[in-house]
Order: sequence, then structure tokens, then C-alpha cells
Amino acid sequence: MHGIFSTNKLTLYFCLLLLSIVSGGCAQAILTAGATTGVAIAQERTLGDVIDDTAIIVSIKDKLFSLSDDVFLRVSIKSSEGRVLLTGNVAKTEHRIEASKIAWNTKGVKEVYNEINVRDRSNIKNYFKDILISNELRLRILKEKDISALNYNIETVNQVVYIMGIANNNNELSLVMDQARNIRGVEKVLSFVILKDDERRK
Repeated sequence: MHGIFSTNKLTLYFCLLLLSIVSGGCAQAILTAGATTGVAIAQERTLGDVIDDTAIIVSIKDKLFSLSDDVFLRVSIKSSEGRVLLTGNVAKTEHRIEASKIAWNTKGVKEVYNEINVRDRSNIKNYFKDILISNELRLRILKEKDISALNYNIETVNQVVYIMGIANNNNELSLVMDQARNIRGVEKVLSFVILKDDERRK
């Protein structure tokens, strides 16, 4: 009986991990890690950085699953060269604090930006609005010849857009921010982007 329970729990974990990775945007990192050398070069991050960031995300997700199935699904994670952004909605303050502790205690993490909300506005309507906003912004910056779109990670929670990544210069970052602000339904845009020549990258 115990063996059956363990197997079911393990199966549930992997199903939830796959769902969480895809919905949380980690899919981009995984696809990039498996892409051609040409695509990897198009990013400011090296292929090694992409692999390390993916490992960080999976490790944090694994620990969140041990904390709570609900927190595991509600918290989204982005990582860029070890700088981790946490977003989402949780019901309890202690879950927000614990998620931050977990991120800080994960190997390879240099910084943690905790933007998790302690409230429950994550209904289906808001969820699909957020997806549409994120996808529209990704499409807009992909079309801009002056923006290196692969260098940016985008997450939208409750119509607040979070942007993380590496900008070639301030002009490029301004273009990205303007595109985000001009999308219908966006309430606020928060940037966690650093410049290509930022000291923190060394």
C-alpha cells in the first residue's frame, strides 16, 4: 500500500512539475538550452548560463512542491544568470517568506526578487488575461529589430507585467518598457532587467 502511494505521489509530482514549468515560462529556457549554437549565441547568456538557470528553477520548484502543492502551482520562477524573480499569488504570508528562503538557499542563486502577492485573485479570467498580455508583449518585442527578444523573460500576474533579463543598452530597455505599457489591460510594468555591462554580471 505504501509503495502504491509513493508511486502515485511521484507521478503527481512530475505531472505538476511539467505543468508548472510550461506555464511559468521555463519552457523558453529549456528550448534554448536544446537549440542550435546560433540561437544560443543570440542571447547575452551563455549556453552554460541557460542550463544553470534551468537547474535553479527546477530545484526551487522541487522544494516548493515539498512545502505545498498549492504554493508549487501558484508561484512562478524566472532566473537570469542566477538572479531569481518570484511572482504569483499565495494565501499566507508565511508561504511568501518560505518561498524566498527556499530561493536564497538554492545553489547558484545570486539575487532574489520576491514579488509574490499574499492574496487570491488568481481566477481563470485573470489567468487568461495574464497569458494574453505576456504573449502579446513577447510578439511585440520579437518584431522590434532594435530589441534582442531572447534576452528577456516576461511574466504577468494580475495584469502587472514583470520583465527580467539583460538589455544591450538603456534605449533597448526603454523600447521594451514602452511596448509593455502600451498593451491594453496592463496595470503596471516592473523591470528587473540589468544592462549588458552591469558589474553584477562579472
